[in-house]
Amino acid sequence: MEAKLILLMPLAFVCEFIDSSLGMGYGTSLTPVLLLLGYHPLEVVPAVLFSEFVTGLTAAFFHHSVRNVNFHLNSIDFRVAAVLSSFGVVGVIISVVVAVRLPGDILKLWIGAIVVAMGIAMILARKRKPSFSWAKISVLGTVASFNKGMSGGGYGPLVMGGQVLSGIGVKNAVGITSLSESIVCLVGVILYASLKSDISWVLAPWLMAGAVLSVPFAAVTLKRLPEAKVKVAVAVIVLGLGLLTLAKVFLGL
Repeated sequence: MEAKLILLMPLAFVCEFIDSSLGMGYGTSLTPVLLLLGYHPLEVVPAVLFSEFVTGLTAAFFHHSVRNVNFHLNSIDFRVAAVLSSFGVVGVIISVVVAVRLPGDILKLWIGAIVVAMGIAMILARKRKPSFSWAKISVLGTVASFNKGMSGGGYGPLVMGGQVLSGIGVKNAVGITSLSESIVCLVGVILYASLKSDISWVLAPWLMAGAVLSVPFAAVTLKRLPEAKVKVAVAVIVLGLGLLTLAKVFLGL
């Protein structure tokens, strides 16, 4: 059992490297993989949220340090992160209250559907350029955090894509997503711990250890990353994982 857990560290490292480089991909990719490995949704989602709370703060610090983003209190980046976090709290509260009451198979079906939708959305929306809107950012924060609380993923693709499509620079959007997602994940962890006393947290330290190690490398990589091509690759991988998760539910794999 311990050997299997140790193997989760390199998996978390890769998923978080992609996430901290692109602002998406950790929970969206890692959650269905863990489900396919046989873990229960209520083992997976709280552990993913906890590890991403820690790595989100770490990523925000490094992105600010290397000037991918500006988190000074009067900056637009900080204000966008604050709005996303505030509305995100509402979405994650609703989602966790729903998630702890759903049967495991229904939750897996929801997760698979969300992941498939995220993969398709990431492909279709990569070239659109609508104007910036605070209202749009608020809605994004609420909907994305609902997905996060339900499935452990789906936050980054929505928020990252929505920011870029709203006129925020890609590098800024990555840092903003890391910070706001960290706050949303913290609220989710607190709620899961409060509402479901029998949740197993055994996955959390292994995921966190692997993920944190990748963050400094990802922050530096972002400066040179050809994000357009990598986003398409991540979208295809995410879509495939979502389809595999749905297949496992419907075919009993």
